[in-house]
Amino acid sequence: MSGNHNQSLERALAIVDAAADAGAHAIKLQTYTADTMTLNLDHGEFHIEHPLWGGQSLYALYQQAYTPWEWHEPIFKRAYDRGMFAFSTPFDKSAVDFLESLQVPAYKIASFENTDLPLLRKVAATGKPLLISTGMATLAELDESVRAVRQAGCKELVLLKCTSAYPANQRDSHIRTIPHMRELFSCEVGLSDHTLGIGAAVAAVALGATVIEKHFTLSRADGGVDAAFSLEPTEFAQLCKEVKNAWEALGEINYGVMDTELNSHMFRRSLYVVQDMEKGEQFTEGNVRAIRPGKGLAPKYLDIVYGKTARQFISKGTPLSWDLLW
Repeated sequence: MSGNHNQSLERALAIVDAAADAGAHAIKLQTYTADTMTLNLDHGEFHIEHPLWGGQSLYALYQQAYTPWEWHEPIFKRAYDRGMFAFSTPFDKSAVDFLESLQVPAYKIASFENTDLPLLRKVAATGKPLLISTGMATLAELDESVRAVRQAGCKELVLLKCTSAYPANQRDSHIRTIPHMRELFSCEVGLSDHTLGIGAAVAAVALGATVIEKHFTLSRADGGVDAAFSLEPTEFAQLCKEVKNAWEALGEINYGVMDTELNSHMFRRSLYVVQDMEKGEQFTEGNVRAIRPGKGLAPKYLDIVYGKTARQFISKGTPLSWDLLW
């Protein structure tokens, strides 16, 4: 949801309902205040220069985007009532303590905090499943973070491949990293996707991603801090459908005829007698051909059949079998 509630609890609850209707399994908030994120200054590095959020201070942006803490409980309740998990991204220790009081089932660490080892250890010590976005992290930093959370008690870890650009370009997604990351860190891997559309997410699932995170809004036209790179309900429903299709299509390593192919198997080519043949007549290109359907001998035996003779009279349209040959 991020800040797409636009400071309206009614809209936040409507987002939960729309996400559930679209097929989401979970909804995630962000738990912070402007004061826990930064200082109330508007000069130098505290002033934002960014295509989406520029022209204001960091403090003003976070005041606009934050989800009031008293909203968390009703939002979580609505999500549970709609059959979804609900959890959050804490940005400091006080947020972790608050979320623990709400008995959240899991936590997520944002890319900008993935090197904040004290915060990571605090979250990991809860013993809850932990998702970590990997945006901007070097391999060394990521290794350090993973070691820290595992040593602090994290047993269920998901790393989310992420490009920390808003919106992100598909060419910068580098989702080929997903299977490498899975092998390197022996954990589940997903995609926190800031690209426009659903292509990167579907491709990520094909590479083994088991979690997809997307920003979600009721309507981009309504505006909001993250609306420009958020999916609308119909788009999110399409995402849910296509990533499920991609997941199911992965299947397993398989060769040969499947049960669902048995009817189609009949339409392979095979050897048929294409002219009436008398007993003792020689098989030639003129009276035997590889045609559909597939009830006769396989076409690979055609050179063996040529030169043989008919054991009996054979009518046109008879599938060839070994017992018809001398």
